[in-house]
Amino acid sequence: MERKKLAVLGAGSWGTALSIVLADNGHDVTIWARREAQAREMNEEKTNEHYLSDIRLPDNITVTNRLHQAVEGCDALLISVPTSSIRETVQLLAQSDVHIPLVIHATKGIEPDTLLRISEMMEEENVYNFTSDVVALSGPSHAEEVARRQPTTVTVSSLSREACDRAQVLFMNEKFRVYTSQDIVGVELGGSLKNVMALGVGLTEGLGYGDNARAAIMTRGLAEMTRLGTKLGADPLTFAGLSGLGDLIVTCTSEHSRNWRAGYQLGQGIPLTEVLEQMGMVVEGVKTTQAVAQLAKKEGIEVPITMAIYDVLFNGQSPLQAAEYLMGRVRKHEAEQLNFTKVQKKD
Repeated sequence: MERKKLAVLGAGSWGTALSIVLADNGHDVTIWARREAQAREMNEEKTNEHYLSDIRLPDNITVTNRLHQAVEGCDALLISVPTSSIRETVQLLAQSDVHIPLVIHATKGIEPDTLLRISEMMEEENVYNFTSDVVALSGPSHAEEVARRQPTTVTVSSLSREACDRAQVLFMNEKFRVYTSQDIVGVELGGSLKNVMALGVGLTEGLGYGDNARAAIMTRGLAEMTRLGTKLGADPLTFAGLSGLGDLIVTCTSEHSRNWRAGYQLGQGIPLTEVLEQMGMVVEGVKTTQAVAQLAKKEGIEVPITMAIYDVLFNGQSPLQAAEYLMGRVRKHEAEQLNFTKVQKKD
């Protein structure tokens, strides 16, 4: 494999784990960290204790808190920052005035109010140093396991097949298998919507419910994801793949998942503000729940699980009341309102 100079914006757990994959593939990786102290620790100690304890960084990873230094002369760029930081990061990138041949993002979220996906947010900033279509990387992948070189499969997606192929080559190795897709709408939505369902599963388990409730939330949650996604132009089959069902399974069934942990604590009666403060990291599902509720209302799509979670997060409803509401809804046929026809969005 040809050695490349790669930049990674974001020194959290996911950005660090993906940097390890790229470094293992023989590339020279420079991570941009906002805090000088974190950059110093990662360079000198080869650790990132706050986000990935007990992991040693490869020698071909360097870290800087100067963005221009990270991206200058890079062959490709990976952005791995929270949804709320995407616009600011892209704006800073524009100021660097560096042309970047390939841009990949690994963020899973939807912006409340604008209701834009990550690639749409990036495009809206009109950054002309992107010389190819943006690629989204998504799929069932806990950073902790990726950093420990445990087998993982993900999907990269872009409107450009060439951009997908180039991203696939950068990341693919014997422990990190990468598939390609040109359904970026479905891939980005799947990675975002599953975080909402993970909150829901955590809530039920925090209430003391078991496997039956978990299976119900995951299965009916997937139906909600597919209904909304196809209305927005996604291929319904994408939600049966790695970035849909695959990511849903891993996020709803593991204590590695911040969204599951946050939901579990909420189910035990801990207030949202306290949960988020204790977590110390971004819980993407919270703001995504807000965005999905807005999207569903705008598109006229029924999403009862999402709305129940929304009421717990933002309207003061107790988790027990939310569970009782879902169980007491009007009788339905299981296939009712499942729409597996891809809808073309109008300009």
